[in-house]
Amino acid sequence: MARRRKGRPIDGVLLLNKTAGMSSNHALQRAKRLFFAAKAGHTGSLDPLATGLLPLCFGEATKFSQFLLDAEKGYQSTFRLGVVTSTGDAEGEVLHEADASGVTREQVERALAQFVGDIEQVPPMFSALKLNGQPLYKLAREGKEVERKPRPVTIHRIDLLDFRPGPQAEIDVEVLCTKGTYIRTLAEDVGQALDCGARVERLHRTLSGPFDVANAVSLEALEAERGEGMAELLDHHLLPADTPVAALPALVLPADSAYYFRQGNPVMDPQVYRLGDEGDMVRVFGESTASSEEPRFLGLGELDDEGRVAPKRLVAASVPQ
Repeated sequence: MARRRKGRPIDGVLLLNKTAGMSSNHALQRAKRLFFAAKAGHTGSLDPLATGLLPLCFGEATKFSQFLLDAEKGYQSTFRLGVVTSTGDAEGEVLHEADASGVTREQVERALAQFVGDIEQVPPMFSALKLNGQPLYKLAREGKEVERKPRPVTIHRIDLLDFRPGPQAEIDVEVLCTKGTYIRTLAEDVGQALDCGARVERLHRTLSGPFDVANAVSLEALEAERGEGMAELLDHHLLPADTPVAALPALVLPADSAYYFRQGNPVMDPQVYRLGDEGDMVRVFGESTASSEEPRFLGLGELDDEGRVAPKRLVAASVPQ
C-alpha cells in the first residue's frame, strides 16, 4: 500500500524573502511546515550568508520550477577589498590581506567593466556543484581542492552603487546576470583585477526571472500572521501554479479538446499558427465552465507544424487557475 503523503495538496508559488544564517533547504522546510504543504521545492539555492528572494514552489508548481532555475537573477552585494578568504565571502578563513587604500573609484569602475558581457567563471570549491556525485563543498571541508572547468555565464550589467575608500575599501554593486553566475567568484575576480583581492561581505538577491524581492514575504512575517491559526490563513500569499511559465503564450482550449489533451493526445486548434512555430511551448488552459469562471490550467503543450498542440507537462485535474 502506498504511503500517504502528509500535508495539504496546495499548489502555487511563494516569494520568500530569506534572512541570513539559514540554508535554502532550511527555509524551504520551515515554509512547508507553515503552509502544511504536502510537496514543496525551491528554485535555486542561496548561500546561508545571502538574503533576499527565494521563490518556493508548492504542489503542481514544482513541475515548472526549472523555468525559474533557468531565469536571470539580480543581486545587490558589498565587496570588501584587500582580503581573500577560503570561501570567497565573510564566513571563510582569511588567506591573504593587502592594503587597498590606494584603490580609486575610477579603478573600480574600470575593473567592473571588464566583467560585463559573456565571460567564463571557475566555480568556487565551496559550491553545490558535484564531482562524481560528490558536492564540491564537502571536498572543500575535507581540505581537498580539485580542478574545475570554467563555465560560461553572461553578466548583463554591473552598476557601482557606492565606493568607500580605505585599507579595506568597500564597494556596493548591483548585478544582473544569467543563471549559474557566482557573485563570490565575481568579487574575487574583481579583487584580482585591482591587485588587492576581495571577498563578498553581503549578498542580497533582488530579482529572479519576473519576480522582485519587493513583493516577497519573510518567514517571520508568515509565522506572525498565522500565529495559532490554520495554515489556510497564509494561502493568499501563493501565486498561481503556472506562474513560473507565465512568460509563455496562453492557449485556451474548448471543453472537448481540453478533455483529449488531458488524456495525453495532441489536439487541433486554429490558434496554434498565430501563437508560435513548431517546437514552441505554450501554457494550455481549458475554457471556463459553469463550475469555474476562470480558465483552468492544464499544463504545458508543444506546437507542431500541423496546427496541433501536444501535451508536454500536465498538472493534476484539481489545479485551479
